[in-house]
Amino acid sequence: MTDKTQVPNRVFPNASQDAESAKTIVSTPQTESPAYTLAFQDMDFLLREDLRPVRFQLELLKAQLLLEEAKIASTFVFYGSARIPEPAKAEALLALAHDDKSRKIAENLVAKSKYYDIARELAQITSRLPRDDRGMRQFVVCSGGGPSIMEAANRGAADVGAESVGLNIVLPHEQAPNPYVTPSLSLQFHYFALRKMHFLLHARALAAFPGGFGTFDELFELLTLIQTGKIQPIPVLLFGRAFWERVVNFEALVEEGVVSERDLGIFTYVETAEEAWDVVRNFYEERARKEAEQA
Repeated sequence: MTDKTQVPNRVFPNASQDAESAKTIVSTPQTESPAYTLAFQDMDFLLREDLRPVRFQLELLKAQLLLEEAKIASTFVFYGSARIPEPAKAEALLALAHDDKSRKIAENLVAKSKYYDIARELAQITSRLPRDDRGMRQFVVCSGGGPSIMEAANRGAADVGAESVGLNIVLPHEQAPNPYVTPSLSLQFHYFALRKMHFLLHARALAAFPGGFGTFDELFELLTLIQTGKIQPIPVLLFGRAFWERVVNFEALVEEGVVSERDLGIFTYVETAEEAWDVVRNFYEERARKEAEQA
């Protein structure tokens, strides 16, 4: 054997080859039984209650591998309501209001519709960043993949020709990905917990726009993780101080003694895309400066 002898990388057939071979089997009572189906092709088996831990692992692994293959090192996550439309559509909703209550709601949505444009602008800013020295992309836009604020984020990335991530969730009512998510980075989850984990695994900045239960759930999980030291701090940007201070009395939590004054420093109120990006840039410049001093 010489130095140039080719040694095979593998001697077993791969799963794809065996899956193809399994299609050509002779039909008999034995081969027609579900028991004979290859385990990884047996959907009834994979959907068994006992296989939940395996499904957890698959949902964790699939998204992780796809992001790694796309050379995404970090993300800029956008949270926000699925009910805040872009300004023109918000005005149309106001025109359709038929009573005082619906008119008041429509007026509030019109007032918040500016955040659609702001989210889109912020996504444009972060999506223009060049790849790093390793060819990896930083602060890639990542949203829940749905409409409204999520759509604005993915749309902003598309505006400048950049890819973006959409993490959708299966819901009882139909929810299709918005058309601006990069198809190869449009992921769908069964488990809310795994979806939220993927929001934060790569997040190095997060923008929370006005939203409802879902936005609160996702935001407060991050605040808790930072507060308890489970993850290192990242810039957490709350867009619309007036909204957040109206719907959450953070100061009252301090006064009641259930959070500390220091905990309110976990997040920063911002109003514009430029202001938000300044916070992110200053955060990492200050971090780099401290690391250099400690080196």
